[in-house]
Amino acid sequence: MATRGEVLVAILNNLLDLAVARDQHWYRIPVSSAHKWLKNRWPPQWLAFYQTKVFGSEAFAVNYYARVLDVRQVYRWQLFPDQPHDEKGERRYYQLILTPLRQLPQPIISRRLRRIVFIPTTWEKFINAVEINDLYDESSLEDRLWAELKRLQISAERQEFVQVNGRNYALDFAIYCTSGNLDVETDGDA
Repeated sequence: MATRGEVLVAILNNLLDLAVARDQHWYRIPVSSAHKWLKNRWPPQWLAFYQTKVFGSEAFAVNYYARVLDVRQVYRWQLFPDQPHDEKGERRYYQLILTPLRQLPQPIISRRLRRIVFIPTTWEKFINAVEINDLYDESSLEDRLWAELKRLQISAERQEFVQVNGRNYALDFAIYCTSGNLDVETDGDA
């Protein structure tokens, strides 16, 4: 049976973090971010990486993943002992100890080149995903709507963040149309 949050897709936005994950087999997540964004979907059994524009031809996609062997709570200065022991160094992180990185046979792409921080998902969704929107695991109602949108070839984005009149909103679905945009909200799990 699928476990919600067994795979965590996390952002990789700099070359150093990829080098650390690849060569030293660990990744860091601020404790405050895990508590804010992941709550009951922590800790993950697997970690996958969504790479941003700094990765050139591998950008805006999930290309690599690894099994999580252990999760430790550490200070930043313990992760980077050569950096100053200042206020930033006192921040708490989860250090996820990883197996060697594996490359997906086909990247999981982002069609709209969006910025993503975390996507907790199931192993089944992860191994079957073609695009980022296939990864989201919010509710069975949203999954059914997503399957229908794909079947009808309606281009949509799941869990889209938008700003309207200076306020931030998280949309369940956004459908970008040539004559305006449409927001689709679902009400829980049905």
